[in-house]
Amino acid sequence: MKYFDSDYFTYKNDNLYCEDVLVSEITEKFGTPTYIYSKNYLIDRYNEFNEAFKDIKHTIFYACKSNFNICIIKTFGDLGSGVDVNSEGELFRALKAGVNPEKLILSGVGKTPEEIKLGIETGVLMLKAESFEEVDLINQIAASIDKIVPVALRVNPDVDARSHPYISTGLAENKFGIESKVALNIFKENKKYKNIKFVGVDMHIGSQITKIDPFIAAVEKLAELYFQVKAEGVPLEHFDIGGGIGIPYNHDSIFSLNNFASALKPHLKKINGDIFFEPGRFLTANGGILAIKVLFTKQNHNKNFIIVDGAMNDLLRPSIYGAYHHIQPMEIHKDRKIIKTDIVGPVCESGDFLAKDREFVESRHGEYLAVMSAGAYGMTMASNYNARRRPAEILVDGSDYKIIRSRESFDHLFYDEVKFN
Repeated sequence: MKYFDSDYFTYKNDNLYCEDVLVSEITEKFGTPTYIYSKNYLIDRYNEFNEAFKDIKHTIFYACKSNFNICIIKTFGDLGSGVDVNSEGELFRALKAGVNPEKLILSGVGKTPEEIKLGIETGVLMLKAESFEEVDLINQIAASIDKIVPVALRVNPDVDARSHPYISTGLAENKFGIESKVALNIFKENKKYKNIKFVGVDMHIGSQITKIDPFIAAVEKLAELYFQVKAEGVPLEHFDIGGGIGIPYNHDSIFSLNNFASALKPHLKKINGDIFFEPGRFLTANGGILAIKVLFTKQNHNKNFIIVDGAMNDLLRPSIYGAYHHIQPMEIHKDRKIIKTDIVGPVCESGDFLAKDREFVESRHGEYLAVMSAGAYGMTMASNYNARRRPAEILVDGSDYKIIRSRESFDHLFYDEVKFN
C-alpha cells in the first residue's frame, strides 16, 4: 500500500512521526481519537502563499471555518494574516486568539441582525453582503448606532468550480453571492446608503478546486464588474478572489501554487487595489491527522471490516461527501498481507465509515492508524452524535507538543441541560 509521506508526517524506523515527535507517544498519552497538527506545516504554507504573490499588493485572510481552534488562528495571526469569519462564534474565536478586529472580514450568506450589529460594533475591517436585502439591513442597523460601515459585495460569477456539488458556491444555482447585474445596480445607487461605504467586490466559487481555469474565468468576470463600478465613481479599495485551492488527498495531481500565481497575476496586476485571498483548506488540511485505534477486525460474508474508535462524528467528510482520506498504520509491518476492507467507526449508522473497499494492510486490535489530510473540516464539523465526546487536539512544534483542546468530558455533554423533577 502507498504511504502518505511529507516533511511534516514521515516514517522513521517504520514509525510515524509528526515533525520530530513519535505520534504513538501522543496517542499513548492522550488516547484516541485525537487530532494532531504540525505547526510548522501551517507556517510554511502561509509563507509559501505570501511569497507566491509578493510582487502584487495583497492581503491573506485565513478562512477559519477550515479549523477554528484558537491556537491555529493565533498561529496565522502571529504571521500577519487577517481572518475570514462566518458567524458570531468564529468572530469571538478570532478575537479570543488575539486578532485585531480591523483584520477581520465578517462573511456569511445568512447573517442575523445580531451578527451584523456585533460586526459593526466590534469594528471589523468590513462586512461582506450577499443580497440586496442584507445591504439594506446593514444600512439600517448602522444608522441606528450612528456608524459608517465598510461593506463589500460578494458576487456570484456563475462559474463552475468543477468540485463536489456540495462545496461548489459560484454557480447561479448556488445560494451564495449576488448576480453581477444586481450588484452593479447596488453600487450605482451607493449614495442612498448613507451609512455604508462600499469598499470592494468579492467572490468565492467553491472549495477543493483542482484546476486553475475556473479561477481565471471567475477573475475575468469579476474584473469586468470591478472596472464598471470604478467607472461609476465608486472608490473601491479591494478585489477579493476568495479561497478554494485544492490539496492532494490521494496523491492527486494538483496545480502548484507558483503556477496558480503565474496564471492569475497578469489579470490581478491590472487592478488598482489590494488583492484579498481567503485560503483555508490549503493552509491546514495536510497539516493534520486524526489518530485512531483499531478496536476489532471481522468478516461478514467475505467482506472485511476494520472497526476503529474514530467515527463519522469525529470526521464527517467521508460520510457526507464520499471524500477520500488516506489512512495508514502508525507502525509499518512489512510482513503483513494487504486486504480489501472497509474502515468503519462505532456509530449506529451504515454511513459511519472512514474508507470503503480500501486496500489496506492487515491490522490488529490495539494498533493505531492515522487518517491523513485531516487538518481542515475535521474538528470544525465534529459532533456529539451517539453522545460521543469530541476528540482532543494536539499541536506539534518541532520536538515539542501541547494539548490545545482537551477531550470532552462527560460533564461537557451535560453542562447546559437541566433535569425535570
